[in-house]
Amino acid sequence: MPGTLWLLPVALGDTPWQNYLPAVAREAACRLTRFVVENAKTARAELKRIGHPVPLRELAIEQLPDSPTAADIERLIEPLRAGHDIGLMSEAGCPAVADPGALLVRRAHELGLAVKPLVGPSSLLLALMASGLDGQRFAFHGYLPARDPERSLRIAELENESTRLKQTQIFIETPYRNHALFAALLLACRPKSRLCLATDLTLAGEQIITRRIADWKASPTPDLDKRATVFLLLAD
Repeated sequence: MPGTLWLLPVALGDTPWQNYLPAVAREAACRLTRFVVENAKTARAELKRIGHPVPLRELAIEQLPDSPTAADIERLIEPLRAGHDIGLMSEAGCPAVADPGALLVRRAHELGLAVKPLVGPSSLLLALMASGLDGQRFAFHGYLPARDPERSLRIAELENESTRLKQTQIFIETPYRNHALFAALLLACRPKSRLCLATDLTLAGEQIITRRIADWKASPTPDLDKRATVFLLLAD
């Protein structure tokens, strides 16, 4: 009988597992001995933190390549076909949602194998929930271009799309470039557009603020340096 592909949520930061992970998800992870992960070092730390009963050296932990080939996917999914359950883990948050793993899940469906998602933290959904922006129509765009003029052009495109579709636009940035993106947003966006900064979600320093662009310009610059931040934009 084929195994099940379990989609395991992971902490968004260094916080006790009881603060972010339902007990049923933790128990499911602790029953598994085979894992496909985004980052092996992070995955081992997470399994240790939740108190996995099996010594880490005895667990089968396979790292998902950055750009997996069809052969990689077949190799990683073979234990499922042989009857073993596998846990899929990203580095933080929910696997296959703004994180790697979708190709493995897709192949499981193609083979008629069971896929079981477990409840846990998603920075995108937590940010959207707390933003006060439109939660009925939204789109995630990943990373914007790192430099101008491409970055400013992309911001203008997203703002226009938000106006046309009445849609919240969600994107992220490498933490050390947060301030550059924030400054570009203030320059490129219309004064009445709303911008939410959701920073250090689930951590002790969590901060979630939504303001119009004009109000952001009149406020002190927020501390975003090297802090994981989700950006959400909604234009009138």
